Amino acid sequence: MTTHTGGVSVILRSGDYESAHYALALASAALAVNKPAVLFFTMGGIRAVMGPPPPVDDWERDAENKARGVGDFETLLEACVELGARFIVCEMGLRSLGIEAPSLRRDIPFTIAGIVTLLEETKPGMHLVTL
Repeated sequence: MTTHTGGVSVILRSGDYESAHYALALASAALAVNKPAVLFFTMGGIRAVMGPPPPVDDWERDAENKARGVGDFETLLEACVELGARFIVCEMGLRSLGIEAPSLRRDIPFTIAGIVTLLEETKPGMHLVTL
């Protein structure tokens, strides 16, 4: 049995750029130091896995971040995919907002599931963060 000594499960429920960007930054940082990361997209946060570019509020900040040497959204997203983040899109959130699965990005290996799956994936020792 594998035991974890850290890692993060991030619930992204907000549809603004800052929250989506920080969720990816937090997850990619955990993965970079060999800690597990789960990204759970629900309600407005589901917009972060639509697009590209995702229809999140304040998207202009992405170009500003990139120009300032801050990891941009796509770079952080690619890092999360390549480093093995677990992506979960909330089934309840999809239904609540009337979003169909085909409108989600195809380059992200996500699972459509619910809160129970999130809790199962959040192993002892992992931090649960909501943005």
